[in-house]
Amino acid sequence: MGGAVVDTGDSGVKAPDGGWGWAVLFGCFVITGFSYAFPKAVSVFFKELIREFGVGYSDTAWISSILLAMLYGSGPICSILVNRFGCRPVMMVGGLFASLGMILASFATNIIHIYLGIGVITGLGLALNFQPSLIMLNRYFSEKRPLANGLAAAGSPVALCCLSPLGQVLQYKYGWRGGFLILGGILLNCCACGALMRPLMAPKKTSEVDEKEKESKPKPKLLDFTVFKDRGFLIYTVAAAIMVLGLFVPPVFVVSYAKELGNEDTKSALLLTILGFIDIFARPTCGIIAGLKWVRPRCVYLFSFAMIFNGTTDLIGSMAKDYPSLVVFCIFFGISYGMVGALQFEVLMAIVGTEKFSSAIGLVLLVEAIAVLVGPPGAGRLLDATNNYMYVFLLAGCEVVLSALVLAICNMLFVKRNPQQPDPPAKMEMAITETEMEELNKAPKDDQDNGGGENGKKQVIEQEAPTKSDDKKVEEPESIGVDSIEVENASKKVTDPNGVVVEPESSL
Repeated sequence: MGGAVVDTGDSGVKAPDGGWGWAVLFGCFVITGFSYAFPKAVSVFFKELIREFGVGYSDTAWISSILLAMLYGSGPICSILVNRFGCRPVMMVGGLFASLGMILASFATNIIHIYLGIGVITGLGLALNFQPSLIMLNRYFSEKRPLANGLAAAGSPVALCCLSPLGQVLQYKYGWRGGFLILGGILLNCCACGALMRPLMAPKKTSEVDEKEKESKPKPKLLDFTVFKDRGFLIYTVAAAIMVLGLFVPPVFVVSYAKELGNEDTKSALLLTILGFIDIFARPTCGIIAGLKWVRPRCVYLFSFAMIFNGTTDLIGSMAKDYPSLVVFCIFFGISYGMVGALQFEVLMAIVGTEKFSSAIGLVLLVEAIAVLVGPPGAGRLLDATNNYMYVFLLAGCEVVLSALVLAICNMLFVKRNPQQPDPPAKMEMAITETEMEELNKAPKDDQDNGGGENGKKQVIEQEAPTKSDDKKVEEPESIGVDSIEVENASKKVTDPNGVVVEPESSL
């Protein structure tokens, strides 16, 4: 067994865009599903927890809030760990944490234990899986990266459609404690997904070249704050923070909105199923569109369009007065929500590049964590003050549209990018190629400079011969004239009968 390989991501290895990358994509698909769907799946057990511990619904709602806060807020910690130890070890440990939190929560005797078990420990474990899986996906895919991001993002609605019904079945058969134990066992699959994240290996080189590279190579930063010098990154971070304020509000309140209009619980819950089903197909489709040659250099503006589409859907949906109109709202919201989910990390990868992505995503998620904690509770307070869901959806729509305008307008005004500029890995690969070519061409160039070798002498004589023949002022005796045929014959090696090689050019 060899030593652990720390996948720093700056080895200059070209992304394979396939091969083992499809296994990495599958692992990222599962991890994304767990990370985004698990906070919603746990809400199935809230009624049992309220009955068990004698708390209110707002108290149980903190479980999902703390879990999401850990998922987003621990981004910089994940970046530091990934830059120090690599993606695979961090994900393996994260899988153990995610499972351990659920198992400990099954033995809880008060709601605080649930906060610590599911909210803190499981949330940290999911964070240690989610971010490294995206980093590895970015390293394995370059040309097909938009499609890969779209397919990986589809894990969220697929897992939501599976985990919520599974949670209901587990609660019915085994109670909330047995359900937590089984879900903890399911989360051990995060370790299996982490094992799939095999680091890309650079081609083997000589020990001398290796030592020179190690000496010249600077130590990688645990958290690279230089990304804040990039205007594109700053604009993206501000726009993402504004977007998150309103993006998650409609899925949280649409079921309650349907119940307020007088619909049954089962019928109201069906709206989320419709939204999730549309979302499953919207994300890969958007990934295919984003990968088109004409669209990919303008991916930022496609992302802005997706946010405007989403915000406009919220604004129109605020006027819904019956169940059919809410169904139409969920269909269009599912399309726009899927587009945003498929593009948000693809755009970030395109802005900062592979080398700085591990630090950039951690810092972006930290900023989004604050918005996640403020957004839905703020919408809830607005609802308490007005008792009207229309204002909640109007606020969410305005926030998402504002984020789209900030992203598009600021990019047009302040960011000038060359679409043909290669990513950092491509630059490194080009540099390596040029170095190798210099080494290969070094010997022939030296020979030409020194006039050494048969080819060198032949070229010198051929170049001098026409020069002398063209010079009319210089007259040379006929006896020492040399034409090109004689030069060629003279430059050839002659072997005498004894096997000795004779170079007759010295006789000229």
